[in-house]
Amino acid sequence: MFDGPLLNIVDLVKHFPLGGGVLAKPEGWIKAVDGVSFSVSRGESFGLVGESGCGKTTLGRLILRLIEPTDGRIEFAGQDIFSLSPAELMPLRRRMQIIFQDPYSSLDPRMKVDAIITEPLRAIQRLTRNQQQNAAAELLEKVGLQKADLDKYPHEFSGGQRQRIGIARSLCVRPELIVADEPVSALDVSIQAQVINLMQDLKEEFNLSYVFISHDLSVVQHICERIAVMYLGSIVELATTEDFSRTPRHPYTRALLQAVPLPDPHHKTASFSMEGDVPNPIDPPGGCVFHPRCPYKFDRCSLEKPPLMEATANHFVACWLNQGHGMTNVERQMTN
Repeated sequence: MFDGPLLNIVDLVKHFPLGGGVLAKPEGWIKAVDGVSFSVSRGESFGLVGESGCGKTTLGRLILRLIEPTDGRIEFAGQDIFSLSPAELMPLRRRMQIIFQDPYSSLDPRMKVDAIITEPLRAIQRLTRNQQQNAAAELLEKVGLQKADLDKYPHEFSGGQRQRIGIARSLCVRPELIVADEPVSALDVSIQAQVINLMQDLKEEFNLSYVFISHDLSVVQHICERIAVMYLGSIVELATTEDFSRTPRHPYTRALLQAVPLPDPHHKTASFSMEGDVPNPIDPPGGCVFHPRCPYKFDRCSLEKPPLMEATANHFVACWLNQGHGMTNVERQMTN
């Protein structure tokens, strides 16, 4: 068994061409993912958060090689997945699965639940029809549904039940890694809690690793051990959940945390407001990608892009204001 991290991403880049034709040169490039690096250990839940359009979903699809990268490398259990042929990649497919964001469009309305769940089994494993049905029934029970539901169509279920079916489908080939792309964003708050608790239980039972993609910080903080914050295709902060909640270091991270409503009318949040709108990914700003919206920017921020540096132990931040140890310049300015 490979002793290193289950997933290792190195300088990953994905630029989409804009305009042009088959023979014409592109008019520009959309920089969806721009030099992302991180790793995920076995049994770890890794959170990826950021505003809509920051590149989270594109990154998730790159991890599963549903789309091809512009540059960079992704290693799964020590294997570079982009160097593998389709035939060589097939054995890895069963070890990596996805839970899609929309529980309505991700299930084929013409297929019964039985066929939806067993489709990956038919594609990857050679099982008899009876073995497939037994596996599907067992998984449905594990996600809180019943064996009788195998003979129903997706439209006969609620949104939360549909997402449970999607989770069962992702588990049917016993994967090691699941990319959960906004798995609860389309659900009611009460149903969100049920699905999150279900995913935590299944993680322990099946020894899963998660890459949990979300724009909801409260959800990610509940289920993940480490969190990375993305902004305009780049990771601007990466830390354990405890450090992330207690001592956020990047101004963008602080703004996201302060935007989370707390059920306490007496709690007062420090004022912090971002300036302007998210820049155009076709023409991102030079230097730090966040500097046009940052109230603490100085000259270097617009001239030079900060690398993801280790500010304290296992706490990385891409910000020129965060250098050295102890209280950062950001914290000094925000407390004055």
